[in-house]
Amino acid sequence: MDFHIRSVLHLFIVSSLICSLAGAETSGSVFFIDGQNRQYLRTPSTNDVGQSHSMSPLELGAAVSVLLGFAPPATLSAAGSSKLNEVLLPNPFDRPHTVFMLEVTGVDDLVAPQNGMFSEAFRSKVILNSDEAQIELPDEEVSVFSLDETLADLNDEELSGLASWLGGSYTIDALEPMNGKLIVPVASGTNMNLYVSKKADKEFMASLLALFHNSRRAIEMHEDLSQATQGPAQLIVGRFDGIKALQEQYGHEVVQQGLDVLLATLSKMLDSFQAAYRGQIVGVIVCNEISSPQSGTILDLVSTSRPSARWLAEKVGSNATNATTIAEVALVRKTLAWVTGIILLISTLLGIYLLLNMPLTRDTLLYSNVKLD
Repeated sequence: MDFHIRSVLHLFIVSSLICSLAGAETSGSVFFIDGQNRQYLRTPSTNDVGQSHSMSPLELGAAVSVLLGFAPPATLSAAGSSKLNEVLLPNPFDRPHTVFMLEVTGVDDLVAPQNGMFSEAFRSKVILNSDEAQIELPDEEVSVFSLDETLADLNDEELSGLASWLGGSYTIDALEPMNGKLIVPVASGTNMNLYVSKKADKEFMASLLALFHNSRRAIEMHEDLSQATQGPAQLIVGRFDGIKALQEQYGHEVVQQGLDVLLATLSKMLDSFQAAYRGQIVGVIVCNEISSPQSGTILDLVSTSRPSARWLAEKVGSNATNATTIAEVALVRKTLAWVTGIILLISTLLGIYLLLNMPLTRDTLLYSNVKLD
């Protein structure tokens, strides 16, 4: 009897572990943030609030491809196409051709009622237990800019500019030069204090500074590309690991302050992008509680070359076969050219002979008004 009870208990524990692992694998969410005039995404209805939408990485990658102006992958199922129809407007001729995609690791959601940017976004769950999806980007038709490039030196000048941009302040300790203090106001009305001397704080500040610095470089790149007659599609992609660094060192209160600072940073970044791109940009914020160390993002970017527009291109074989084929093709072309030339020459001579031997009264062009008997 005791053995039976222990077996049932062990089975229950194993089942609980499996369920918890399955729940951890499926934790994640995505926010689609439309342009200023909401012209690319469907507006979430009030009936969708209580419903639970979900997307796979393949469907998420297909949505990004469509927003960039490319066709979705051929492996997308009919159910996946219907999910895209729930998110995107059906007009294929009206796409932003610019996407800002950021993956935030360490959290599965960024719900903030006081933040209008995320409260009006189209939200969906992301199933992260499937294989990583690939976004196929045609060569020479899309420009990819990464926000992950970190600064070589986290100096006081850069941190002062970040503090001013976030509406905070940065103080320098005269006795210890590497012990600066960054003060950033948060939505709750308090301030978040970050110290350069602390490892977790420094990693969080470095992630914020990378977003701030690289977003300005992305806007400068767009200004250069916009001068072209028909510029390429633009994908601004990055990954933010600052929240994960705070979770490893602090408790819930500090992590929540970090989330508030991140929301304020994303809001300012999107406002800058909207102004620079004139509203023709869509933001895609992916929350991934279980980060993937082997990949920068859950979506793998793959560059592909488009097939040649010349359908009748000659195949390249071995040297002997290729030489024989070229000789045969040259002979056929030369024969056709000679035959065509001879036919045209004979036709021209016959026409001249008949024209010279034609009676004048038979020429209807010269004597069209002459009445013939």
